[in-house]
Amino acid sequence: MIWDVVRDRVDLGEAGVVEREYVRHTGAVGALAIDDEDRILLLRQYRHPVRHELWEPPAGLLDVAGEPPHLTVQRELAEEADLVASDWSVLIDWFSSPGGMDEAIRVYLARGLSPVPEADRHTRTGEEHGMPLRWVPLDEAKDAVLGGRIHNPAAVVSILAAWAARAEGWTTLRPADAPWPQHPGSR
Repeated sequence: MIWDVVRDRVDLGEAGVVEREYVRHTGAVGALAIDDEDRILLLRQYRHPVRHELWEPPAGLLDVAGEPPHLTVQRELAEEADLVASDWSVLIDWFSSPGGMDEAIRVYLARGLSPVPEADRHTRTGEEHGMPLRWVPLDEAKDAVLGGRIHNPAAVVSILAAWAARAEGWTTLRPADAPWPQHPGSR
């Protein structure tokens, strides 16, 4: 299962003890792959809860026990986009909906891209089968976010973070194995 609904009793000190229900989530990682022409890779994937196909970066759940997040994201990029990257950095971390769930997300910037050899490619099924891929200039992607044409939260957050990080000469990036205290496995 991807999530559980849980109920906690929370002691708020002087405000008293309250009960709070929320969704406990495994957490997720994503890869904002950027090529030498300053284009990012987006996938169009069907998301049933919102009944839409959304443009988003390759991403996946932290659902393999003991697998470090930076290895999960490498696997997801290979499985969903048939790409490997030689340069990985942490781009941004966030909670997707902290008022109702504990899902923590980390998106990595993937550079130095090359294709997965044909014989080693993953067979995609379900929502991943036949996903269209598109390379989009980072500036065009930023404009699509601000113009309301990109709706997936991982895409919105990571595109704006990459656009800002590029403006800072990529100095805001962190090592791929940077600490992640919000990681679901550390709670």
